Amino acid sequence: MSDTLRRLAEVIESRKPANGGDPDKSYVSRLFAKGDDAILKKIGEEATETVMAAKDARVDGDNAKVLYECADLWFHTLVMLAQFNLTPDDVLKELARREGISGIEEKASRKLS
Repeated sequence: MSDTLRRLAEVIESRKPANGGDPDKSYVSRLFAKGDDAILKKIGEEATETVMAAKDARVDGDNAKVLYECADLWFHTLVMLAQFNLTPDDVLKELARREGISGIEEKASRKLS
């Protein structure tokens, strides 16, 4: 896992109110204090903004907006992972598990479970 993702995940974890994060001083602490719905709503907003930036980039060629919105989406996804006691490394391990498996096969195997 990249050092940047690891460090960011550690900071996010430290912002949980249970770990001493203060919702009055930290945006992330405030999200954690508001709970799942607030975190998930924020991911939905950021996902929509990322899609819209990508669509606009096809028209105006401004990939910087795509990068900016994707960073926001990744950040809020890291908050969600922490909310569910998961880490970026857990995601990387899942991606490694899927490596070499056809996307069609992987999706079909989920239907069997």
